[in-house]
Amino acid sequence: MRAGPGKSMENPYQQLYIYNFDRIPEISPAIVADPAYLGTWEEGGTAFVFFSRPADALISDLEEAFPDAGMVARYEMSCEEWHGDRIEPYWVENLCIAPPWERSKKSLGAGDIEVLLDPGVVFGTGRHQTTEDCLTLIHRLCTTHDIRRVTDIGTGTGLLALGAAALGAFEVMACDFNLLAVQTTQKNILLNGFEDRILAFQARGEEMMGLDCDLMVANIHYDVMQHIIAHPAFSEKPWFILSGLLNSEAAKVMAVLKELPVQVIQRRCPDGIWNTILGRRLDAGASTPFATKG
Repeated sequence: MRAGPGKSMENPYQQLYIYNFDRIPEISPAIVADPAYLGTWEEGGTAFVFFSRPADALISDLEEAFPDAGMVARYEMSCEEWHGDRIEPYWVENLCIAPPWERSKKSLGAGDIEVLLDPGVVFGTGRHQTTEDCLTLIHRLCTTHDIRRVTDIGTGTGLLALGAAALGAFEVMACDFNLLAVQTTQKNILLNGFEDRILAFQARGEEMMGLDCDLMVANIHYDVMQHIIAHPAFSEKPWFILSGLLNSEAAKVMAVLKELPVQVIQRRCPDGIWNTILGRRLDAGASTPFATKG
C-alpha cells in the first residue's frame, strides 16, 4: 500500500545556486515569493540561501538591504553533489522510501508501504548509516509492540517520523532546532497525508524530554545527546533509540546508560564507524526485551 496521496512531479533540484553569508540576513518577501527560492539554512550565525536558478539580482538587493550580512561565496552544483548521493527509491524492510518525482519502479506487494521523501536542500538523502539503522529499529519495534506515540528529536527531513507514522504510530512529535529542517518535514508530512499523525515544530531537543511517548528517537550530535541522556525524564521513556554517534561518543553514552535504570537491547555499528543504540526502561516484572503486540 502507499503511505499517502503524493503524486509524481518533476525534480525541482536539478541544479542548485547557493549564496553563502557570514551573518544571517532577513529574507525579504520578494525572495520568499520567488518560485526559484528553495529555502535558507542557518547555522552557527551563518546562512546559505538556495535557489533553483541564478538569483544574483535578488541577492544584490539583499546585500544592499543588509550590508553587514556579507555574502562570502556563491556556489553552483547539482543536487547529487550537494547531498553527496543520488536521490532515488530505496528499501528498508517493507518501507519503500522514494522521492515524489521518482516513484519506485519495483512493484509494491501486499503489506509494502511507500513513504514519499522530498529532502529539499536539507543535507542528506536518508541513506546515511545512522538513518537506515534507526528506521530498521523503528520498524522492528512498531511491528512487535504497540508503539502509538513517538518523539523524533533532530528530525531533519522528517524521515524517521514519517516511518513511524507509516508503521502505525498515530501521535508523532517531530522537532528540530533548524527552521529549514522543520519546513522540509512539514512538506513531507503533507506529501504523505500524515497531517493528523505528525506535528513538526522548531525546538531544542534537550528541552523536549518532558514529552510523553512510547518511543523516543534521537539521531543527533553528541553535544546534544549528552544533555538528553542526562535529563531525569530520559529514564522514563519505555523505549529509546540513540544514534548519530561515533565510536568514542557511543562509548561515553554506553557508560552513562550503564548507571541508569535502563536496559540496552542492541548496539549497532555495521560500518564500524556510526553507532545506533536501542534500549528500554527497566520495568518491574518485564521478563523479555521484546514482547509482541497483544
